[in-house]
Amino acid sequence: MDAVRDAVRIEALTRTYAVRGGAVTALRGVDLAFRTGTFTAVMGPSGSGKSTLLQCAATLDRPTSGRVVLAGTDTTGLSESALTELRRATIGFVFQSFNLLPSLTAAQNVALPLRLAGRVPDRDGILTALGHVGLADRADTLPGRLSGGQQQRVAIARALVTRPAVLFADEPTGSLDLETGREVMTMLRALADGADGGPPPTVVMVTHDPNVAAYADRVVFLADGRPAGELAAPTAGDIAARMTGSAAAR
Repeated sequence: MDAVRDAVRIEALTRTYAVRGGAVTALRGVDLAFRTGTFTAVMGPSGSGKSTLLQCAATLDRPTSGRVVLAGTDTTGLSESALTELRRATIGFVFQSFNLLPSLTAAQNVALPLRLAGRVPDRDGILTALGHVGLADRADTLPGRLSGGQQQRVAIARALVTRPAVLFADEPTGSLDLETGREVMTMLRALADGADGGPPPTVVMVTHDPNVAAYADRVVFLADGRPAGELAAPTAGDIAARMTGSAAAR
């Protein structure tokens, strides 16, 4: 692996959770790299470890063993405050459930990461971020008055407003209907290609949907907590066939 070009590098990553009567191992010695400026989808059946992988890669969960190198920083042994500062400076995160604060307008939600980082939000910059997701005209609208797709686009603007090196997305279309999900993914693909005029982020996305994964440059498959192959420049048909074949093999 070329460490210089890796936005995220995972080495010998294991994550074990204690449960009543024993333990469950979600990841088993995973080695993966996500090159700078690429868009990767992570897929696998329920229980394959894909969400745990995303949480560990984003430093939201600590591995039991192994290490995560994020934007050139080895996160092993960093304190919680140091990890928080690294996340604020380095990553954006998009959740399935949007996680917008209902009492704040779209603009105020987008400005939140800047305020948490101790920066004074610039109104023009916030409007520009909303403009990149097609919602500059809804800046002063509360989330409850936005559609699900619009709320997710606000969440994406919020994740990108700090210009993160890496954008993590956990089932970003999981709460959306098919057409709205397609619109959100078309926009996310454009942003990953640098359509907003800035350096494009490295995107790492978990999804169960082959049609969504087909927007990525690469699909990494997990099974039983381990990598189980990958596809480059995938089509939805290629992905579906690979997943069906993997399921049949098990």
